[in-house]
Amino acid sequence: MKKIVPILVFLTGSLLAQQPPGTEILLFDLKQTKNSIQLLNPKNITNRTGYDNQPHFHPEKPLVYFSSADESGRTDIMVYNYETGETKKFTNTSEREYSPTVTPDGKFISCIIQRDNGAQDLGKYPIDGGEPVVIIDNLIVGYHTWITDDALVLFVLGRPNTLRLYSISEKKDLVLAENIGRSLHRIPGTDDISFIDKQGAEWQIKKYNSKNGTIETIAPTLPNREDMAWTHDGKIIMSDGEKLFYWIPGKSKSWVTVEWPANLTLAGITRLAVNPSTKKLAVVASE
Repeated sequence: MKKIVPILVFLTGSLLAQQPPGTEILLFDLKQTKNSIQLLNPKNITNRTGYDNQPHFHPEKPLVYFSSADESGRTDIMVYNYETGETKKFTNTSEREYSPTVTPDGKFISCIIQRDNGAQDLGKYPIDGGEPVVIIDNLIVGYHTWITDDALVLFVLGRPNTLRLYSISEKKDLVLAENIGRSLHRIPGTDDISFIDKQGAEWQIKKYNSKNGTIETIAPTLPNREDMAWTHDGKIIMSDGEKLFYWIPGKSKSWVTVEWPANLTLAGITRLAVNPSTKKLAVVASE
């Protein structure tokens, strides 16, 4: 795959119409042992020219939701069934949708809805089809992840970009941290959220404790990398752009290489997603 410029955080203003970079989504079988993570049977599930990105697994079904751009650069949400190999459109709108996420109740797909006027709202579409409901329209939301049906954390674009706790019922937000990365994740088995702190020269993976509001450091990132994923048993997977590595919080002293097929070469690896059973890993790489 040829190298291209890194994937950009969402832009506002006159740059909205630019064509997003060409990326592919590869799906791997993931196998764990006590001292290793191995990736097997890579499959390009998009395999076309253009932007396919931001994979998200359904918590129970064999589905991967992702954002996909047409020739004009407008994105819709697609859904891929990795048991049947079938891909379908989930949305087909004149807006641009990004970051599909199954809501905690399983009834909706929440996503960023990017408007032609520069607004970036957080909305949700019924998972079985229907018109969207706008959740947040007073902030420029870049990324999000859910804590409960009422509470979620947001990456809000600004100078600096901020991590915010948002209450839907109260329609209030609280700034938790500044100068953060785009990767937000609910830590498996908890209501805590991990995020990337980019304030220092060496970036850190940190945890927001949703019960007491404290923030603590979990691990260092790979140098200048902000995309990661969690396995269900608490390992962190990151990429340096060409290879994958893992870290066990509380145990690791350095990042350990993830094994994959010797003849596989990827470039421009960014976003990662692991399914809830930790048997599948989705990897975004340059075309």
